Amino acid sequence: MRQRSLIAITAALAAGALTLTACGSRDDDGGSDSGNGGGTTVVIGVDAPMTGDLSALGLGIKNSVDLAVKTANKEKYVEGVTFEIEALDDQGQPSVGQQNASKFVADKDVLGVVGPLNSSVGESMQKVFDSAGLVEVSPANTGPSLTQGPDWRTKKVRPYKSYFRTATTDAIQGPFAAQYVYNDANKKKVFVIDDKKTYGAGLAATFTEEFKKLGGTVVGTEHINPDTKDFSSVATKVKNSGADVVYYGGEYPQAGPLSKQIKEAGAKIPLVGGDGIKDDTFIKLAGTGSDGDLATSVGAPVEELDSAKKFVADYKAAGYKEGYAAYGGYSYDSGWAIIEAVKKVVEDNDGKLPDDARAKVTAAMQNVSFDGVTGKVSFDEFGDATNKQLTVYAVENGAFTAVKSGTYTG
Repeated sequence: MRQRSLIAITAALAAGALTLTACGSRDDDGGSDSGNGGGTTVVIGVDAPMTGDLSALGLGIKNSVDLAVKTANKEKYVEGVTFEIEALDDQGQPSVGQQNASKFVADKDVLGVVGPLNSSVGESMQKVFDSAGLVEVSPANTGPSLTQGPDWRTKKVRPYKSYFRTATTDAIQGPFAAQYVYNDANKKKVFVIDDKKTYGAGLAATFTEEFKKLGGTVVGTEHINPDTKDFSSVATKVKNSGADVVYYGGEYPQAGPLSKQIKEAGAKIPLVGGDGIKDDTFIKLAGTGSDGDLATSVGAPVEELDSAKKFVADYKAAGYKEGYAAYGGYSYDSGWAIIEAVKKVVEDNDGKLPDDARAKVTAAMQNVSFDGVTGKVSFDEFGDATNKQLTVYAVENGAFTAVKSGTYTG
């Protein structure tokens, strides 16, 4: 623990308009095993960026949900039900995510969706799913407004009852980073940069609020265009500001080059970011000067959790080409939460799915509770994860190393 406690539409779309990448169990892309030998088929949708700059994270999400489905089928966890996945590529774009949501809604076999990665994409999907009563569980969205409304700082109101997440929020992650930077790293002057997107801007705002409260000084702010890779003018501003640390709200495709160019401009100071930069690709993009850069991420390191040992071993044994990345454990737990909700609905209906299965699964999700890969998995009255743990990672010798974990309650 830190020295003090943290306070802590629906689019009608023709099928021909969907420029999506579909992969999973209902085609020949290495989908889930059918372990129950017949019976009812339940599809779990997966939405994430499978291509483009963020594909390392998106493919880890897809594979981890696939592993959960394969495990449930192998164990015949829900008698008479075979689970499959259908994974769609949102390319990190809200408009594509909304199209994907409509496609999932149109498939009557889909009883739950895991995803997305980006909070801005999540915003575009919520109303589509909620109008159809289709449950959505994100392993990675951290924007507080998705569960607590746009005025969450002063009045928390849950906007959509069908939306849940297994990752904690930026209402905790931003202040958590601020406390580490100010108290542990002893940095008092920060230059704050964000990419203007829902996740990045929100994270930068909660970091800034806490950093100022602690007594730190914000010596400069800047908003960057996430479509560019030339940050030389911003880097010069950082150098001239006298900052002893940079905080960046955004993701690794921009954070890596930004860190590199800040160092090249002569500001030999660490760049700090959230879970969106905690990927090995950041280090590749930032280069050798990234040693000392910091990232916070949800939960504790999966490799160090006793609860995750089976997941890590099973993932390796499954032979996926891509790693489970930052959200693998949370993605497995998100998929398993849907499986648990389906199990409850089936058991309450004499061993079969009711006609209103979607609504029943969504209602059952509120009370789902189990020991998952990432620890205890359950949801509060807003659909937020009750597990508030976070970890600070530092780049050391070209790799992210965990330096401090903490669990916070609101």
